[in-house]
Amino acid sequence: MAKIHEVAKAAGVSISTVSYALSGKRSISPDTRRRIEEAARELDYRPNAGARMLAGRRTQIFALTEPFRADTHAPAHMAFVLATSIAARRFEYDILLLTEEEASAGMRRVASSGLADGVLVLDVAPDDERVDLARRIALPTVFIGVPDDHEGLVCVDLDFEAAAALAVDRLADLGHRSIGFVGHPPTAYEKSNFPPRVRRGLEARAAERGLDCTTVLPESDGPRRAPVRDAVRGLVEAGATALVLHCDDASHAVALDELATLGRRVPEEVSVVSVGATFDTAAFHPPIDSVPLVPSASCELAVELAMRMVDGGEVPAAVHLIAPEYRAHGSTAPPGGASD
Repeated sequence: MAKIHEVAKAAGVSISTVSYALSGKRSISPDTRRRIEEAARELDYRPNAGARMLAGRRTQIFALTEPFRADTHAPAHMAFVLATSIAARRFEYDILLLTEEEASAGMRRVASSGLADGVLVLDVAPDDERVDLARRIALPTVFIGVPDDHEGLVCVDLDFEAAAALAVDRLADLGHRSIGFVGHPPTAYEKSNFPPRVRRGLEARAAERGLDCTTVLPESDGPRRAPVRDAVRGLVEAGATALVLHCDDASHAVALDELATLGRRVPEEVSVVSVGATFDTAAFHPPIDSVPLVPSASCELAVELAMRMVDGGEVPAAVHLIAPEYRAHGSTAPPGGASD
């Protein structure tokens, strides 16, 4: 890419004149401006973010704040980064990824420097530190996730409560009366906004449908996932005829392996449904019914709302929940029956 001094040389002016013309800080004669613009176009010169900011022009960049921590599950997080990037490109926007564990620091830096036209917030905690900052900065901000305190914010997410309820309804309609819920490790219910919402939705709908529901949140112990095995064994031996899984892909695989070890066939003896997975549950053996979390659905809506705000459109503060979809892959059946 050409440098500013090359544009100045081609236009026959000083570097400062090019800077003034592109930033709009001083009045430049029409003929001089025309020469500078023609030279910039021919040389494919693009002014930096600071110059565009001074000229009141857009950076064509969204900042995506997603702190990477020691316990970050990279595949799930990167699925959202990719989905956001693809959605932004449809508007000819790029993504500036902010990964500092001190999440508000990067967000504050972007807001003060004019590096981006808006902010998209990922990995939202129930008590997220970025909430107060989002209310103070002038940049359009959209949360992909729902913090506990979301007053005055624009938030987008899957309706996790409804997703969990959909799984319970499927099992209840098939005649199951006792189900087990295998969730994430306990720390996830403090750091992330969606695991508590899944658990609340599942337990509430189970109570409404008159189902006995036992919840187990296995601790994380690395690749062996022994607590997941213990959870599955304990639930099945206690009489659960169906399992709802809301955990990572490795834990799904371990749960299925433990059922096989116990000699419990899916779905003939135990039905299994996954809720909120970003991975393909049809790829397991056997394939698992799912109420998935589709990153593209949330990210596309978030980018659309952010663009509307950047364009000066009115976007009232609200929580935009995406309706869940049940995907059947043959892992559910009536208790002791054939697959449905």
